[in-house]
Amino acid sequence: MNRLCFALACLALSACADLTAPSGASRSSAGDSPAGAKPAAPSPAEPAADPKARLTKVRASHVLVAYQGAARSQATRAKDDAKKLAEGLLNRLRNGGAKFEDVAKEHSDDPSAKTRGGDLGAFDRFTMTKPFADAAFGLDVGQLSGVVETEFGFHIIKRTE
Repeated sequence: MNRLCFALACLALSACADLTAPSGASRSSAGDSPAGAKPAAPSPAEPAADPKARLTKVRASHVLVAYQGAARSQATRAKDDAKKLAEGLLNRLRNGGAKFEDVAKEHSDDPSAKTRGGDLGAFDRFTMTKPFADAAFGLDVGQLSGVVETEFGFHIIKRTE
C-alpha cells in the first residue's frame, strides 16, 4: 500500500511540474530530460510593489466644479469655463494659501461634500469612479491632486487619511 501511495504522489508531482514550466517548455514524460541537465533558474523576485497599491481605503476631500451636460449636474457653466475655474482654484490652494475646506464650501458643486468642507469620508477604490479613485489612491496624506476630470466634472482632491 505504501508503494502505491508513493507512486501516486510521484505522478502528481510530475504533473505539477508541467503546470509550472515556463511557457514554451513542456515535459512529455518523466525522465526524458538529458542527463546532467540543470533545471531552469527561478525568475528574479519582483520588485516591491508600491505601498499605495495595497491600500484598501483612503479618506479624501474634494472640490467639484461641474459643467452643463456633466452627469448629475445642474450647473450652467460651459465645460471650458469649469476647467478654467478648477485650475484657478487649484492655483489658489497651492500658491495662494487658501484653506481647502473654505474653497470647497464656497465653490464646490457637490452639495453633500460642500457642507462638510469637501470631506467625502473614507472609501475603497471601487466606491468612486475610476479616474477619481486612481487619483485619490495615488496621493500621499495631505497632498493635493491636479485637476481630475470625471463624468461629473472637474475635481481637486486632497487625501486626508
